[in-house]
Amino acid sequence: MKTDSPSLIAILDDYQNSVKTLRCFDIIKDQNVLVLTETYKDPEVLAEKLKDAEVLVLTRERTEINENLLSRLPNLKLISQTGKISNHLNLADCTKFGVAVAEGVGSPTAPAELTWALMMNTVRRIPQSIQSMKEGKWQGEIGETIYGKTIGIWGYGKIGKKIAQYAKAFGANVLVWGSENSREAAVHDGFERAESKEYFFKNADVVTLHLRLNGTTSGIVKETDLMMMKPGAALINTARAELIEKNALVNALKNGTPGFAGIDVYEEEPVYNPDFDLLNMPNVVCTPHLGYVERNGYELYFGKAFENVMAFLNGHPENIANPEVINKKSK
Repeated sequence: MKTDSPSLIAILDDYQNSVKTLRCFDIIKDQNVLVLTETYKDPEVLAEKLKDAEVLVLTRERTEINENLLSRLPNLKLISQTGKISNHLNLADCTKFGVAVAEGVGSPTAPAELTWALMMNTVRRIPQSIQSMKEGKWQGEIGETIYGKTIGIWGYGKIGKKIAQYAKAFGANVLVWGSENSREAAVHDGFERAESKEYFFKNADVVTLHLRLNGTTSGIVKETDLMMMKPGAALINTARAELIEKNALVNALKNGTPGFAGIDVYEEEPVYNPDFDLLNMPNVVCTPHLGYVERNGYELYFGKAFENVMAFLNGHPENIANPEVINKKSK
C-alpha cells in the first residue's frame, strides 16, 4: 500500500502520553497521528474514536482485537504490534477482515529488572516502611534479605534466565520448575531443578512466574499450589494474572500461605478501583503493569512498530504475521 497523502495512524493506550516524546516518533512524525491516552473497553466507543484510522499501533496487549471491533473499522488496513502477538489479538479475525498484522520485537531486560525490584521490595517490605515513615512512624516493618533464600523460577526462558543470574549475584539459591527442556537448561547453567511441582512450591522462599499465557498455561497455578508455600514465602507475578487460577491468590494470601506477594499484572487492566482486593492487603506490593514500561524499552518496541508501519505504507510490508492478506491484495 503506497499513498501520497498522510494516513491516519492511531496509537492506542498511551497511558503516560509519552509516545510523542520518544526519539523513534520521528519515524512517523510526518503522518497524520492520533494518540489515545485512555483505554476504551466498549468496542462501539473505541470504534467511533478509530473510525477513520487506516493503521493501528498497539501498546502491547492493552486492547483486545477481535471480530467485534474489526467489523466496525472498515478503513483499517494494518495493525502494527509493539512486541509479539499474544492472546489479545485474534489473527484469524484480522485475516478475515483483510487487516494485515505486523509483529515487532521485544527485550527481557526491563521485565527482568522490574521483577527483581518487585521481589526486593516485597521481601524487604520497603513500600510499607516508606508509608509508615510518611505516617510519622519509625521502623514500622522488619523485612528480610534475598541472600541465602531459594528463588523458585517457573519458566526458564529469557526473563527467567536473567532472574537466575540476579539471584546468583545476590547469594541466593535457584530452583527451577517448568518443561523438561527448561529444567535441563537450568541444570546446565549450574542451578537446581525441581523434580515435582509440589517440591517446587514447598521449598521455594520466593516463587516468580515467567510463563507465556496460552491455552495450556491459563490457570496453571492452582490454589492448592499456593497453599503449599511457606507462611513467610512470597509469590511474584510480572507475567500474566491469568496464569493463576481465578481467586486463588487472594484466597491463599488470606489464608497466610504464601505470606507475601508482589504483583504487576491483573485480570482486568487498568485498575482504577482503590478498593481492589490486592491494593488493600498490607502484605502485598502492587505495581501498575510496569514490566515493559521503560524508556529504552519503549524506544525498541515502538521504533520497530513504526518502521513496520512505514514499510507497509511505502508498499513493501515487513514482518507480517498473516501474509495471505498481502498476497490476496497484490493479485
